[in-house]
Amino acid sequence: MKTIPFFKMSGSGNDFIVIDNRDAVVAESQMKRLVIGACRRKMSVGADGMIFIESSVSLDFKWRFFNADGSLPDMCGNGARCAARFAFLNGIAGRQMAFETLAGTIEATVGDDTVKIRMTEPGDIQTGTILDIEGTPATVGSVNTGVPHVVMVVDDIEAVDVVKAGRLIRYHPTFAPGGGTNANFVSVKENGTIFIRTYERGVEDETLACGTGNVAAALILAHEQGLASPVTLTTRSGGKLTVHFNKQGGRFQDVFLEGDARVIYRGDLWEEAWRP
Repeated sequence: MKTIPFFKMSGSGNDFIVIDNRDAVVAESQMKRLVIGACRRKMSVGADGMIFIESSVSLDFKWRFFNADGSLPDMCGNGARCAARFAFLNGIAGRQMAFETLAGTIEATVGDDTVKIRMTEPGDIQTGTILDIEGTPATVGSVNTGVPHVVMVVDDIEAVDVVKAGRLIRYHPTFAPGGGTNANFVSVKENGTIFIRTYERGVEDETLACGTGNVAAALILAHEQGLASPVTLTTRSGGKLTVHFNKQGGRFQDVFLEGDARVIYRGDLWEEAWRP
């Protein structure tokens, strides 16, 4: 029976299956089926997404990243940090590396169990957008941090029905032309602590963390409330992600995401893991 070696990794609660595919262990035609099968919770390994590490002509490696539903997003911040640590641990790259994604080149620095990545330059920053959510107006900001994100500031993060509100924003007509958006809910406490919860498209549920969502939230808060770099946010898992940036007027440059990238276990996927 064919088995596929893999690592299970977690970036602040965002979990991934990572496979070294430089020798084409998994054919491109079989990837989506494998992703959907193996990412199922309880029925298989379970994960928010799957990462295939592949060879690159010009950089240390390139990745092919899939959401749990088999879709191909341009970028995933926590996934990129896990991919970087995987590459370092497996001798694919040194502590300083650069790799290809659909969003562009990502640079990474690997520590003992943390990874800091340089994000692609954010774009399409909008603030003060009014959305009609089931007859109730809601003011949000939005930004593309490799993938599109909406950020809504709320008073009580625990009172938010993230799945319900997230789906309404994710499929809102305002964002439909771009294939929908991710939705983030952020609460800033009096002591400066920032909490964030995220509904991720492609997972179609709340996740315990979202790297690009944390970057989006930090930039929107910096834009609207004048927060200075670095901005640290507490994710649903309780883990913390730190966003560094350089703000020049209304433009953000040198954006970095930093946090833990843990190896949970390594093993072999049997065919039964992705069989219907």
